[in-house]
Amino acid sequence: MLNPFDEFQPSQREALEAALSDHELSADQAYSLLDLTPRQVLSLSLVADLLRRQQCGDQVSYVVNRNINFTNVCIKSCRFCAFSRDHRNEEGYYLDFEEILRRVDQADAFGATEVCVQAGLPPKMEGDLYIRLTRAIKEKFPHIHIHAFSPEEVLYGAVRSKCSTLEYLQELKKAGLDTLPGTSAEVLDQKLRDTLAPGRITVEQWKQIIREAHSLGLRTTSTMMFGHLETQKHWVDHMLTLRDMQSETGGFTEFVPLGFVYQEAPLSFMKELKTDSLGPSGHEVLHVHALARILLGKSFRNIQASWVKEGEKLASLLLTSGCNDLGGTLINESISTAAGARHGQLLSPSRLRKIIFEAGREPVERSTLYKVLKTFTGDNETDDALDKVENADQLFGSYRALTEAKENRFVHPNKLSLR
Repeated sequence: MLNPFDEFQPSQREALEAALSDHELSADQAYSLLDLTPRQVLSLSLVADLLRRQQCGDQVSYVVNRNINFTNVCIKSCRFCAFSRDHRNEEGYYLDFEEILRRVDQADAFGATEVCVQAGLPPKMEGDLYIRLTRAIKEKFPHIHIHAFSPEEVLYGAVRSKCSTLEYLQELKKAGLDTLPGTSAEVLDQKLRDTLAPGRITVEQWKQIIREAHSLGLRTTSTMMFGHLETQKHWVDHMLTLRDMQSETGGFTEFVPLGFVYQEAPLSFMKELKTDSLGPSGHEVLHVHALARILLGKSFRNIQASWVKEGEKLASLLLTSGCNDLGGTLINESISTAAGARHGQLLSPSRLRKIIFEAGREPVERSTLYKVLKTFTGDNETDDALDKVENADQLFGSYRALTEAKENRFVHPNKLSLR
């Protein structure tokens, strides 16, 4: 009989047995689970799946949501980002409040319970823009969960408003913000960040804003982008940093590993930084997600597989490698699409359920905060409006259409005030 522990050295087996016995691993134990052979990665996935079953059972969740990336114009030039445009670029766009609210209304009509609002950092932005936008959405759609504004955006809003990030978060909460995405984390190592994204929010600033959000009762997700310039040790150090923060605040709802989509990213075209191995291999994707369950599962119940980054087939496989969540329907996902992802901008609820059933698991629709909203007993249950959408790009719009539409052109504030 196959025993996954047979693939490991005694010290590695000891670490895995400790995890299965509900113990948090030390840094040294975590480091012992790096630099594995492909067979060891597969065995690690089996252990992670056992641990997932202990911690979560067989349910796999998803949320019906829409992304609204209201501008791609950004003052930063992160080397991993293919989404952003300089304000002089002809592909720079900006959606006004009327269009944003129309998109929220459309999402609501198609059964979305959440809108995720993130964007570039437009030059000379009015400091209270995020606050006014949050208020406008909440006043018209009080039942929609607003999941919006990364720590980078909170920092920018605070700088533009000449206030502290804590004060800015307080105003966002008063306006109706429900939760924040824990993006702009990439890898929480300052030296690496200085190479990958010079001028990006620092590690300490990211941690401070997340702690402040949690102190106000604003829960956040957490993420890690991998498959670029990092080492495997960075994976562990990043996860352990998040684990320490979770023990302090308890404010993270989930951990989402994000495989680097490199095809159109600036990093791919920089000779001094480009490597032969941009983008994670399949075994690295399995390794990261399994490691996340083993290192974080005790304090992070939810480990998410991103179908946007990894595609349906690999996301399905990740459900047997420690994951218990498939994210959302993600109407209008633009950031990964701009970077070269080929997995579409929408996955219907029935398609998500099919992936879950095929993995031998039980699908549930959840809220942003992981409250179960619906359970399903068969893969033929399909009364969702999104299941009837035949051409998502035509109905909801696409990133390409936004960059080409003349009516959405970004105009610098020096020429015309932002609405």
